Amino acid sequence: MKKHIPNLITLLNLFCGCIAILFAVHNRFEMVALFVFLGIIFDFFDGLAARLLDVKSELGLQLDSLADMVTSGVVPGLVMFKLLEMSLSNGWETSGILSDSLEISNLWPLLGFVITLASGYRLAKFNVDENQTDSFIGLPTPANALLIISLPLILFYHNNDILNTMILNPWFLIGLTFLSAFLLNANMPLFALKFKHWSFVGNEIRYLFLIISAILLATLHYLAVPAIIVFYILLSVGHNIQHKKIS
Repeated sequence: MKKHIPNLITLLNLFCGCIAILFAVHNRFEMVALFVFLGIIFDFFDGLAARLLDVKSELGLQLDSLADMVTSGVVPGLVMFKLLEMSLSNGWETSGILSDSLEISNLWPLLGFVITLASGYRLAKFNVDENQTDSFIGLPTPANALLIISLPLILFYHNNDILNTMILNPWFLIGLTFLSAFLLNANMPLFALKFKHWSFVGNEIRYLFLIISAILLATLHYLAVPAIIVFYILLSVGHNIQHKKIS
């Protein structure tokens, strides 16, 4: 019976992703963020449960990636699609891709799904790569998903003219889409938040990241999300350089 517990948790991640899609279709981005966040929590605990119960399996690995493909692949792609629609139509109401009169300008938002394609490729590589046990190669899909879904929340809740102009600029969104796709599949080692023990020694980088992230969230709110992702990448790069010097 215990071997099914991690898979059940993974399915809860998938379920959260499905609900997030429904909310994204109706532009309910605060609810999208909630269910993506819940899905990411389930994604963390399914692996933890598998290790604690010693029931890791190939089925669980494949199921985990399939769930991530929805929650951290399809959802951010759909959110970017919606943001591009908004940036090109000056509002949420738009004829869009389903319009009776199909125009080239209506097709631009489809570029948002480049994130979904890049996420699928990244997850497939992860499943066959035996070098990503203690660290990641490229930005993990959950981190990328949080980055993308933070954009409409920054837009709505920070109400800053400079930020609004930037986020609603289609060229910024297209550039971020391709940057996101690159980071997902870049040959760039990034540390994983997997604690083998709770001692500070050996987990210095993880505790530093968590402390700084908490401070950023308390002070910057939704704007902290992109800042945390940038900090995560820079901290990983610095850690890799230091590790090479030591070794």
